[in-house]
Amino acid sequence: MRVGLFVTCLVDLMRPSVGFAAIELLEAAGCAVYVPPTQTCCGQPGYNSGDRAAARALAEKVLAEFEDCEYLVAPSGSCAGMIKTHYPELFDDAPALRARVERLAARVHELTDFLANVARLARVPGGFRGRITYHDSCSGLRELGVKGQPRALLARMPGLELVEMGDCEQCCGFGGTFSVKFGEISGAIAERKCRAIEASGADAVVLGDLGCMLNIEGRLRRRGNETTKVLHVAEVLAGKSGR
Repeated sequence: MRVGLFVTCLVDLMRPSVGFAAIELLEAAGCAVYVPPTQTCCGQPGYNSGDRAAARALAEKVLAEFEDCEYLVAPSGSCAGMIKTHYPELFDDAPALRARVERLAARVHELTDFLANVARLARVPGGFRGRITYHDSCSGLRELGVKGQPRALLARMPGLELVEMGDCEQCCGFGGTFSVKFGEISGAIAERKCRAIEASGADAVVLGDLGCMLNIEGRLRRRGNETTKVLHVAEVLAGKSGR
């Protein structure tokens, strides 16, 4: 099947290894992966800030780039949730475009959901030895129902022990522009999340959104924690986590 990979802005700019790991996993599942060279942003920052015109322009761009793919997959519940959940409302005044967007939205999946429920990845290619805890990122969990999928894939890895932290479903405090507009609140939420991670005794915290990763890792390091790794689930599943 032909799968379009929406790499995401943060992955492209901050941690390209996540994108390459996603490609490796999709190919291991038998997919032909297409990465449009012109792709940029899903439009969520503008959408969350009230700039619907900018968000719509980017939505039209994404539609043109991925419409011919059988599926659109993103290593981010946040970006996948934006496309799947919020794109259609941007075209309430354009029924023909809305219909096309809805057809694309129906084929959008977060990476672990696609691997577990659509491609049904038979064998996880990576290896990891150690104890991890999993943070459920807000958009993936609440908009897309991503919860058991990453855990099911991780459970197939010999030597990996998953321990659940307290309040694993609570926000890390990032929330995109929320962390900029409400810095003190965001910092307090991140502090609570980091305490839960450390209390779990895990060697690494694993998750599915790079925004959450950057926020959690930054807070852990400012707390003086230089040992707990912060890893994207794609890196772990593909064996690109350095363990």
